[in-house]
Amino acid sequence: MMSLRLFTACALALLLTACIGSDQDDLQQWMADQRNEIRPRVQPIAPPKQFSPQTYTQETAVDPFSNQKLTIALKRDSSQATSNAALIAPELARRREALEAFPLDAVSMVGSLTKEGKPVALVRVDNLLYQVRPGNYLGQNYGRITKISETEVALREIVQDAAGEWIERTATLQLQERAK
Repeated sequence: MMSLRLFTACALALLLTACIGSDQDDLQQWMADQRNEIRPRVQPIAPPKQFSPQTYTQETAVDPFSNQKLTIALKRDSSQATSNAALIAPELARRREALEAFPLDAVSMVGSLTKEGKPVALVRVDNLLYQVRPGNYLGQNYGRITKISETEVALREIVQDAAGEWIERTATLQLQERAK
């Protein structure tokens, strides 16, 4: 009985091996045919444009290295920088408000209300509550309150960039809910 099983298993293995070998030959032949039929098609590169040299006539052209031209350009750039600096600059001569002594991360909005039809925000600094309105200053970066909603206070800050120019940026204080 055991030898019959062994004989059957060997016979099946030989039959399977014979079937695989013939399919592989057909597959290899098909792959070779496909490789021979397909040829890549490469479009030729367009020839380069012809260079035509131009003569330089000093009488009609402007000297690109002229000191006068450079001076005019530098004056124009410096006048634009000073005009932009005049448009955006902090009001250094005004009296500073109490909440400008604290950085914005030390200030938190805890509520909002409406007084006489105008929005008012309640902010907390060092466990003290303050009422702020649009137009008040807040934070150490000359931040002026532009808008108050039920959930946030929007500010316009004036800070110096890496080049020393004054730029505007916006900041917000979000309503902080107390954890119980």
